[in-house]
Amino acid sequence: MSSIPKVNFRELYNEFDIPVVPLDCGEKCASHNPGGKPICCDICHAVPSAYRQEWDYLRSNTDLWHVWCGDECHEHPEDPNELDADTPDTMLLLACLGPSQCQRDFRSLCCRQFPFFPYITSDYAFLGLAYNWEFEEQCWVISNLGEVTEEYRKNFVQVYDKIFSQWPQELVHYANRSRKMRDHYIDQKRSISLLHRDSGFFLIRPLNERIRSVEPIRLPKFGPYACLE
Repeated sequence: MSSIPKVNFRELYNEFDIPVVPLDCGEKCASHNPGGKPICCDICHAVPSAYRQEWDYLRSNTDLWHVWCGDECHEHPEDPNELDADTPDTMLLLACLGPSQCQRDFRSLCCRQFPFFPYITSDYAFLGLAYNWEFEEQCWVISNLGEVTEEYRKNFVQVYDKIFSQWPQELVHYANRSRKMRDHYIDQKRSISLLHRDSGFFLIRPLNERIRSVEPIRLPKFGPYACLE
């Protein structure tokens, strides 16, 4: 295994502090989601993760987080071993105090990138932002990609360019995530929506990775947002 570089997470947080959209998207989705919380802040449905050295930084500077145990959600307890098995060795699962007690300066990288992840092509090019498809019906942003600001897109790309330059193994991790997305969309006979790193919106054909430009208004909407403005 390649050595793990020392990453300055405070520096990354400072460079990645722009809201995803120019409004409180949590107010858009909370009423449609279990518990009345924004889906990105509901650890019972979207368990956060952090790099292990990121956790070292967080626990030294804030009481916002603790290591996820699986019993935080009494109605739906989880076996930590099951989720841990799908978590990369460089990361661990966390739980926070909830949206009402959020300390925004100490949001994890996982929080700041939600609902997106870096999309990596089969030849290992960082093409742009794809979304976590598991949250299509819960996350308002996924149904309104045209609202994502250029500033957020730029910050996202700059931060992950920096991470990948320091830590090539993370590029491989997201390449594997992107491959799983292509496999899923092949099964679904759907195209992948992408916010290109250089600007614009595209659809990717998962079978051959050909891309075509698309107006954001023509991108799909899901769940309760399919019939709402």
